[in-house]
Amino acid sequence: MFQNIVHGIASCCTGDSKKKIKGTVVLMKKNVLEFNDFHASVLDLGHELLGQGVSLQVISAAKSDPPENGLKEKLGKPANLERWRTANDSLIASETSFEVNFDWEEEIGVPVAILIRNSHHSEFYLKTVTLEDVPGQGRFHFVCNSWIYPAKRYNYDRIFFTSKDTDEPLRKYREKELVKLRGDGKGELKEWDRVYDYAYYNDLGDPDEGTKYVRPVLGGSSEYPYPRRGRTGRAATESDPNTESRLPLLMSLNIYVPRDERFGHLRMADFLGYALKLVAQVVKPGLEGLFDSTPLEFDSFDDVFKLYEGGIELPQGPLDIIREKIPLQTLREIFRTDGENLFEFPMPQVIEGDKTGWRTDEEFSREMLAGLNPVVIRRLEEFPPKSKLDSKQYGDQNSKITEEDIKNNLEGLATDEAIKKNRMFILDHHDALMPYLRRINTPSKTTYATRTLLFLKDDGTLKPLAIELSLPHEEGDEFGAVSKVYTPSEHGVEGSIWQLAKAYVGVNDSGYHQLVSHWLHTHAAIEPFVIATNRHLSVLHPIYELLKPHFRDTMNINALARQVLINAGGALESTVYPTKYALEFSSSLYKSWDFTQQALPEDLKERGVAVEDPNSPHGVRLLIEDYPYAVDGLEIWSAIKEWVKDYCYFYYKTDDSVRKDSEIQSWWKEVREVGHGDLKDAPWWPKMQTREELIESCTIIIWVGSALHAAINFGQYPYGGFLPNRPSMSRRLIPEKGSAEYEELESNPDKAFLKTITSQYQTLLGISLIEILSRHTSDEVYLGQRDTPEWTADSEPMEALDRFRKKLTDIEKRIFDMNKDDKLKNRFGPVKMPYTLLVPTSKEGLTGRGIPNSVSI
Repeated sequence: MFQNIVHGIASCCTGDSKKKIKGTVVLMKKNVLEFNDFHASVLDLGHELLGQGVSLQVISAAKSDPPENGLKEKLGKPANLERWRTANDSLIASETSFEVNFDWEEEIGVPVAILIRNSHHSEFYLKTVTLEDVPGQGRFHFVCNSWIYPAKRYNYDRIFFTSKDTDEPLRKYREKELVKLRGDGKGELKEWDRVYDYAYYNDLGDPDEGTKYVRPVLGGSSEYPYPRRGRTGRAATESDPNTESRLPLLMSLNIYVPRDERFGHLRMADFLGYALKLVAQVVKPGLEGLFDSTPLEFDSFDDVFKLYEGGIELPQGPLDIIREKIPLQTLREIFRTDGENLFEFPMPQVIEGDKTGWRTDEEFSREMLAGLNPVVIRRLEEFPPKSKLDSKQYGDQNSKITEEDIKNNLEGLATDEAIKKNRMFILDHHDALMPYLRRINTPSKTTYATRTLLFLKDDGTLKPLAIELSLPHEEGDEFGAVSKVYTPSEHGVEGSIWQLAKAYVGVNDSGYHQLVSHWLHTHAAIEPFVIATNRHLSVLHPIYELLKPHFRDTMNINALARQVLINAGGALESTVYPTKYALEFSSSLYKSWDFTQQALPEDLKERGVAVEDPNSPHGVRLLIEDYPYAVDGLEIWSAIKEWVKDYCYFYYKTDDSVRKDSEIQSWWKEVREVGHGDLKDAPWWPKMQTREELIESCTIIIWVGSALHAAINFGQYPYGGFLPNRPSMSRRLIPEKGSAEYEELESNPDKAFLKTITSQYQTLLGISLIEILSRHTSDEVYLGQRDTPEWTADSEPMEALDRFRKKLTDIEKRIFDMNKDDKLKNRFGPVKMPYTLLVPTSKEGLTGRGIPNSVSI
């Protein structure tokens, strides 16, 4: 690289000693990108920025005197935007471009960076700067993609680097830029600040509003460990100096994140944020008011189906309140409604092909392998299952399922035989939930801790053997669990009770999915990597460039979630069973989080659903061959790892080069000791001393941010948009014989089922949320894609990315081919819904497929 630069300098320093170099600057104006002003014209932009409004200076690498001293940096003369260019076929509608002319002298050398000063009164979004016909070098392209605020906001000029690393001439600029990005840890951060810093999750509660809204600080303690989030620096509340004050509701979309981390720059992405705000601030209070005064229930499944076949007609009063706050056109766009029947939703895929298939035992089991939360099922290694809870504190929590309960459903095998032959599996939510049940359960919200035993049949499908429902002992935790065991039944009241037992399993799994599999393991776990990467890896660093696409919009969606979704009294607490203990519950599960086990092969081995196999293409052999999430996931995982390996091997020729990379070492140290600081002493952290550790760590980060999140997120509406299939709350226990509830279960089992699971209010609120969160935006960038074609100047990484894209295309074709294979029953199921969540690409909207590069919604 260094020799190429020297050769370029020699070439460019021959010929004319002075000339003009033309450049093009492409930018967008602020109001083009704001939700309330999408149609604002850019026509006034040109006149505002011409003249002295914006200046640019070229930093170049020039020959030293004497030459053996290597390269030195030289700062060129400022140049201003000159001519506003409106005719440019490469521009999209919201962009405009300007000409700029730089004085070019013999000693200037090779362009390596651009300094930008905005003397205008308003910020703008700078996309690119391109220099044409640089003597001896040709074209130089600077990808900026950044907000440029007025110079009065900074005590420095903004700098952007070319993709060609010139080592020493830029080192001081790179180091200074990282110092600025780290900030000083003081004060409240404003929208123009470019600071990446850490904080505890101490902004979820609002003690100034009363004890109802008090929540513990998550992070910084052994009691409530948690990943760190981005610091905002707001003042403490009056009631509690350890709790950060919250923004007023009207400002909820303006929660601080570094401005370049804000949602993408096309309409749909900002629109989704606005939609979430409306659900939290208008729809939720409107529904609460309605259901407080007029309690409503679904009386039959036909009532539920009306949500997708005409919608629910709300009483005029609450509907008028909602309409007053949300314009009719906005209602139509966000909820796809005519405004009369506000809550009319698209048909979820799980009932699109068959309206009753979801109730079958086969579908109940299949969704543990190919549904919304296929990352919890484990192989059963001992019978009966044993609890890992402290027996001194919680008494006997071991399973009460007996051989007598299951022996007739093992296809002639004894229990120990079935275990040895790897035919027994378990979905176990008992230990995770039991410590919280006593606090969670109230007269209106009641659930069990569940264990579900399953058997792998000869045809490759699973069937449930038994469901254990457990409650804390009335006399105290130390007396152990009170458990009842239910086995499959299809008829009479026993069949109805079995359907309820499966619903309680769904309630457990829904809460675990949202709070642990989804929020904790993807959204929250990734954010420290985003922060540390921006604080320690300069934009020219190859690992920064590798990971950057997989951090797009993550900090922003997480900040928005803290403001309107996971906060005290927020939408998530209103729709999942741990209610006010939701985030505290996820903290208890973070204690067992292990970065290395986020690697898909390691996760599958740890859960016992795969074993190591050097002869397998992916190094592991699945014990459930038709496990759609794992089958497709291993293909995606291996493709990502091969791409990362090719990329890292180009930039790192030896292990020693990793050890001696100061930016890599400081980055990884901060991830461990600060970003995930509550687990800093865990023995499993990679030491980051070898290329293989770097490759594995980067692969895990990319996998979690892209494919794992896609598999967990974009099935929310296809599977959970029909709440009876994925109930998120239960409101009463299994009825006792002789009770009025038992009589209702005998006479009208569907009504009894619907009165037990998620209420109509929670259903409407929950579906409104997950429909928004399951959509792909119009500006989505999918795995293998880049938002700019000129992301590197090195040809080998470009070629490696092309190979990665081709592999993903081949994987997509194989997935569709497998979905046509009748022998692979778990890929389709009784609901006639093919497994597509790990299909790499998608169109915009509610598709149930597609792997975006990042956790962006």
